[in-house]
Amino acid sequence: MAQVTITINSREYAVACEDGQELRIIQLANILDEKAKMLTGGSQQINESMLLAMVGLVLADELSELKKGNQPQVVQNISPEQIKETDESLAKQINSLNNSLILLASQLNLL
Repeated sequence: MAQVTITINSREYAVACEDGQELRIIQLANILDEKAKMLTGGSQQINESMLLAMVGLVLADELSELKKGNQPQVVQNISPEQIKETDESLAKQINSLNNSLILLASQLNLL
């Protein structure tokens, strides 16, 4: 049994495979690495489990679309700044909603 080292999102993994399958494993790992880089915008500051889930979802979506005979949509590169801005915007909206719920709850207690 052969062993090959693959790199995904700048992390190395030792993977066992059948003899003669090393090149195929490296090719597949390159696809995963490409998807990971596309999702992170080159930033390595994402939880590894979350990245795995995101890459899996992108690949599952592409496979599903191919099975339907459709061309998969390309996920655009999203910069870390865009993610941060979206995260901050959502945090403000959640905070505002939380404050509204607290106000509503206090008004209900007065009834």
